[in-house]
Amino acid sequence: MSNIVISGTGLYTPAQSISNEELVESFNTYVANFNQTHAEEITAGEMEALAESSVEFIEKASGIKSRYVMDKSGILDPTRMCPAIPERSNDEPSIQCEISVKASLQAMENARKKPEDIDAVIVACSNMQRAYPAMAVEVQNALGIRGFGFDMNVACSSATFGIQTAVDSIKNANANSVLVVDPEICSGHLNFRDRDAHFIFGDVCTAIILEKAETTTSNNSFEILSTKLQTVFSNNIRNNFGFLNRGDDRGIGNPDKLFVQEGRKVFKEVCPMVAQQITDHLQAEGIAVDSLKRMWLHQANLAMNQLISKRVLGRIATDAESPTILDEYANTSSAGSIIAFHMYNQDFKPGEIGVICSFGAGYSIGSVIVRKR
Repeated sequence: MSNIVISGTGLYTPAQSISNEELVESFNTYVANFNQTHAEEITAGEMEALAESSVEFIEKASGIKSRYVMDKSGILDPTRMCPAIPERSNDEPSIQCEISVKASLQAMENARKKPEDIDAVIVACSNMQRAYPAMAVEVQNALGIRGFGFDMNVACSSATFGIQTAVDSIKNANANSVLVVDPEICSGHLNFRDRDAHFIFGDVCTAIILEKAETTTSNNSFEILSTKLQTVFSNNIRNNFGFLNRGDDRGIGNPDKLFVQEGRKVFKEVCPMVAQQITDHLQAEGIAVDSLKRMWLHQANLAMNQLISKRVLGRIATDAESPTILDEYANTSSAGSIIAFHMYNQDFKPGEIGVICSFGAGYSIGSVIVRKR
């Protein structure tokens, strides 16, 4: 799979950030209020008291120290605990379009591309703010790009699946250059009242430009040597929010209409699958593991990435070999591995090889082997 390159990436980071200390203070205030309100039921054994969270618990469980969000005040309000993002009129750019444009313009600048140089837009992320019209078509229009656009959702692997889809479009001569955008507003589907999950996600948007090598004018491009995708069905990470919810009033507002997961099962099942995919992918391409300079892994959990790297390399990777951004950004779903790639690829020399890898709900796993040009 030669002659197709990543010629530019972009990153939009929200202006607001929430530390673990701030998040814990809000959560524990909610817990205290809940336990006080339901003191009689708890005393009578009719209801369990909620347990407090702590900074130590969060960092030990995830490695996360803070997260960027589109709205901080609504999340930290113990009586609300979700972002306050006003609806916009149909004549205004949607919020996902707005952040997509910002990330895309940076990617276009890095790739030295103008709107007329791009033929297609793929918006790939875990949650779209509406069913239609497609977010990608709105982004395409906002950027002044001709051609076509469409949305796709493969949860935390949306970006890598989007990369392969873009590669296929270029190989099949449907496009010469494709923009893949990942506007992940994860705070919108996170249950901030769930002790086991309230700290997991942050908001961000990444953008990637792929094109034929012969049209590249970027001074920092990576040839895509190979892509590999895998899905295995699992209920261990799930979100049941959808347009059919209104058809059964009993489910409205239930916790499963937000992000839910069986964290221990996910850790136990996903880590070996990801490590095996990376290992098999490298072997299939005749690439020795010790020639791998870097793995830009999905940024969900520090312990998961350490275990994956240990299974691939035979030891836990150094920070240089597997950079971490989740301590600052938290889990940003499909954007995580792209943030890591965007921030940690400038030291590559021509010929050096790395792997972008994502994994998450589905289960879905996507790996992309790249080589610096």
